[in-house]
Amino acid sequence: MSQGSLQPDAGTVPRGRGTPHRVVLVVDEGSNPFEMACACEVFGARRAQDLGFEPYTLRIVAPGRRTTMRDGLFRITADGDLSALATADTVIVPNRPDVETASRPAVLRAIREAHDRGARMVGLCTGAYTLAEAGLLSGRPAAVHWQLADDFRARFPDVDLRPDVLFVDDGDVLTSAGSAAALDLGLHIVRNDHGAEVANQVSRRLVFAAFRDGGQRQFVERSVPRVTHTPLSATLDWAEEHLAEPLTVADLAAHAHVGVTTLHRRFRAEVGSTPLAWLTGRRVLLAERLLERDDLPLDLVAQRSGLGTTANLRVLIRRHTGSTPSTVRARFRAAVPAR
Repeated sequence: MSQGSLQPDAGTVPRGRGTPHRVVLVVDEGSNPFEMACACEVFGARRAQDLGFEPYTLRIVAPGRRTTMRDGLFRITADGDLSALATADTVIVPNRPDVETASRPAVLRAIREAHDRGARMVGLCTGAYTLAEAGLLSGRPAAVHWQLADDFRARFPDVDLRPDVLFVDDGDVLTSAGSAAALDLGLHIVRNDHGAEVANQVSRRLVFAAFRDGGQRQFVERSVPRVTHTPLSATLDWAEEHLAEPLTVADLAAHAHVGVTTLHRRFRAEVGSTPLAWLTGRRVLLAERLLERDDLPLDLVAQRSGLGTTANLRVLIRRHTGSTPSTVRARFRAAVPAR
C-alpha cells in the first residue's frame, strides 16, 4: 500500500467491456461546479471511439427539481432524483464549500442505503463531510482539503484524517482533497477499474498528468518566491523517455542542472514527492501498461520498465497495486484499447 492511498481488494473485478459501470453524481444546493465538472469529464464523456468500449455511464441527480450551484453561479435541472442511487455501482456524494450547512436527511439516508447495498462511495473535497455526516467514515481514513483539516477533525474526531495527501482509497469509500485532486482520484478509480493503459488514454484526452499517487502531499499555501529557475517539466519528460535505463536521482539532478539537494527541494515544491518515489511510481505504471497490453515475459517487463529484476517487479507491483503481475495482466487484459 502506498502512503495515504489504501488500495482496494485485489479481488474486485471491473465490468470490463460488458455493461458500463453505473456512476451516479449527486448534487445539492451549493455544490461546487468544479468537482462536478471533473466527474463529468472522467466518467461522463463518451470513450468508445478512443477505447473501443464505454467504461462508464454517468447520471447527475439531485434531491430537488432545480439546484443552485455554489455562490449562485447557475442553476441546473438534474437528470433524476435520489432513487437512482438504488442501482448505482458508484455514488459521488454532494460537496459544498459551505460546510456549516448540514446535508439533507434524505440525501444522507439515500447515501447510507446505497453503501449498505454495496455501492462504492466517493467524496470529492468537502464530499468527505457528507460521507462523515452519513456515518460512513467512522474509524476509517479520509482526505480533505488542507484548509479544512482542523475543522474536520473537531467535528468528526472518529475519522482517521490524512490531511496531507491527495486522496485516500479505502476500498468501498474514497475521498480526495481539494479541486484538482478530484481528477487525481477520478483517474485512480479508472486505473483500478480498467487498468493503467485505459487510465493513460483517459488522462491524455484530458491533457492531465497520468498518475499522481494519493500519498503525494497537498500543496500548502506559502509566499510565492521570485522565479529563478525553469520548472522541472523538461526533466520529467526526459526521464519518462528513459525509464528503461538505470536512471538515478543524480542523473535527474544533472539533467536539471542542479545539485541533488536542490533537486529534492524542487521535487517537493513542484511535484509533491521525492525524486526516487516519483521515478519508481512512473516505472511501476509503465510496467502495468506493459503487462496489460503485451505477453512479454516478466523479466523483459522488468527490464523495459526500469525495475530491473523480476523479484523487484513483483515487490513493487504488490506494493503499489496490492496485486501480483499475473493478476494485473489477467484482470485488465480485456479492457486494453486496440493499438
